[in-house]
Amino acid sequence: MLVIWGRLSSVNVQKVVFAADALGLVYQRNEAGGVHGVVDTPGYRAMNPNGLVPTLQDDDTVLWESNAIVRYLAAKHGAGTLWPVDPVARARADRWMDWQQTTLNPAVGPAFVNLVRTAPEKRDMAAVEASRVKTNSVTKVLDAHLGEHAFLAGDSFTMAECVVGPQLHRWLNMPIERENRPNLEAWYNRLTENPASRTAFPRPIT
Repeated sequence: MLVIWGRLSSVNVQKVVFAADALGLVYQRNEAGGVHGVVDTPGYRAMNPNGLVPTLQDDDTVLWESNAIVRYLAAKHGAGTLWPVDPVARARADRWMDWQQTTLNPAVGPAFVNLVRTAPEKRDMAAVEASRVKTNSVTKVLDAHLGEHAFLAGDSFTMAECVVGPQLHRWLNMPIERENRPNLEAWYNRLTENPASRTAFPRPIT
């Protein structure tokens, strides 16, 4: 039985759920992290010593780190679809998955935490503004790429969409001023037309 541990309000859990749903997999999701606790129990720490979410159980296989889990599911169940067979296309997908972790997440994070998860009187608006400026800058790179390609790795939906999509869902649904990114928004709209995005893109964002 495929089991995903983690609260759906986590962008990293959203990535894994998006991939699993896009692959049409049957799975059980167990709440963990945040108000649900669980992550500090001995049983959970035995699976994931970091005490973070998500964690994946696939029979005797246990994995943590969201992008690694997405790659595993795509390789096992999505060869030729989410997992590009061509090594060049796969490297292009990998590139954007790494970009999400190293560039997009640090840019978006401060604005999201302050505007969505912090009480108004406690918000650091200087951090929000710095985050807004940085995210507008990095999304310009993505928008230019999507002006030439329908999807991140080329002409088809891959594992890269499962990773980058949830983060951009947050950015595009925050109460913040954004610069016009028509290619990015058209790509996002294509993702929202995919039934697999319904659970992975919660509304309202939390």
